[in-house]
Amino acid sequence: MKVMIGLSGGVDSAVAAYFLKKQGYEVVGCFMRNWDALANGDYLGNPTINDSQCPQEKDYEDALEVAKQLNIPLLRVDFIKEYWDEVFSYLIDEYKNGRTPNPDIFCNKYIKFDAFLKFALANGCEMIAMGHYAKRVDKNGKAYLLKSFDKEKDQTYFLSQISQEQLSYTLFPLGDVEKHEVRRVAKELNLVVASKKDSTGICFIGERHFKQFLQNYIPSKKGKIIDIDTNKYIKDHDGVMYYTIGQRKGLGIGGIPNEDSTAYFVVKKDIKNNILYVARGEENKYLLSDSCIVKKMNFISDIPKEGDHLMCKFRYRQKDLGAKIYFLDNESVKLIFDEPYKAITPGQAAVLYDGDICLGGGIIDATFIGNKRNDI
Repeated sequence: MKVMIGLSGGVDSAVAAYFLKKQGYEVVGCFMRNWDALANGDYLGNPTINDSQCPQEKDYEDALEVAKQLNIPLLRVDFIKEYWDEVFSYLIDEYKNGRTPNPDIFCNKYIKFDAFLKFALANGCEMIAMGHYAKRVDKNGKAYLLKSFDKEKDQTYFLSQISQEQLSYTLFPLGDVEKHEVRRVAKELNLVVASKKDSTGICFIGERHFKQFLQNYIPSKKGKIIDIDTNKYIKDHDGVMYYTIGQRKGLGIGGIPNEDSTAYFVVKKDIKNNILYVARGEENKYLLSDSCIVKKMNFISDIPKEGDHLMCKFRYRQKDLGAKIYFLDNESVKLIFDEPYKAITPGQAAVLYDGDICLGGGIIDATFIGNKRNDI
C-alpha cells in the first residue's frame, strides 16, 4: 500500500516514516509549505526571524536529508492560499473579536487532513500518515480516534475537528510509542534531525513574539487596565485583543510600590470599550465558570447521548475535567461542569472524551457562573 506522510523536517515525522517503511508500506514523503514569511511581512523588523535563512526553508532541507537517509521520495506542495483562507484569516478574526483561537486545530481540519489528503490521493497514494501522537482503531466498520500511549505527548486535542472520512484515510505510526523511544530510534539511525528541538508556536508559522506578530495584522489600540474589584485604573494596555483570559505574564503591572504583591490575572475583556479587567490571585472568583456553550461541534465517530457524563479538555496538556453534555442544536451543546473550573476561555476548543476515545470537539462560545454569563 502506498502511503504519503507529511514530512515536516522534525524528528517525529522522520521516525514515523521509518516505522511505515519497516511495516512494509511504500512510503512517499511530502513537505508542506503553507506560510510565505516574505510575502506576509515577517521580516519587517521582527527580531524572532533569522534573516540568513527562513526557518521553513531549513525545515525543508532537513526533510530532504531525512528522505535521502530513508531512501524515500520527497514531494513539496504549497497550500499558502488555503492556509490563509481557512486558518490564518480565522485566527485574526477571532482575535479581533476578543477571543483566543487555537489555529492548530483548524490547520489539521483544513490543511493536513483535507488539502494534503486530496493531494496524496491525486498522486496515487491510498493513505496518508502523520507524526502525531494519537491512535486510530477500527471497530464495526468505523474508525475511532484514541489517545496515544504516551499520554504526556498525546495530540488528540488538536485532531478534534477532523472527520470520520479523514480519519479513515489516516495512519498514526507513533500511536504506541513514547517520545524518548522516538529520539532513541532517530539517534540509532543517525538521522539528521535526531537532536533537533521540537517545533513550538503556531502551526506552520512557528515561534514568534506573539503580540508583536499580531500587531502586523491588528493595529494596537491603547486602553485602560482596570482592577475589577476596586475599579481602580492601573495603567494602559496596547489592545485587549492581545491578551487572553487567565493570563498573568506580559501585563507589565507587577511590583507596584506600596501595593499588594499578589500577581494580577486577566479576568475579562470589554472589546466595545477597549477595557482590560484584571484581578489579584490565581484563585480569584472571576476566573471560575460552571458551564459553557460550545459551537461548531464535530463528532468523529459516536455521538454521545443527552446528559452523558464525559471528560473534557479545555486546553492542551490540561487534565481531563468532568462535565455533562446537553444538546442545543446540531452543532451546539451546553457543558455543565462537575464543579467550577478556572479560565475556560471563549475561542479555545472544548474536546470531549469517553475514556481514551476522542469523540470530537467544538469552540467555546460563552462561559457562565450560575445563570450569569461571565465572559462579557
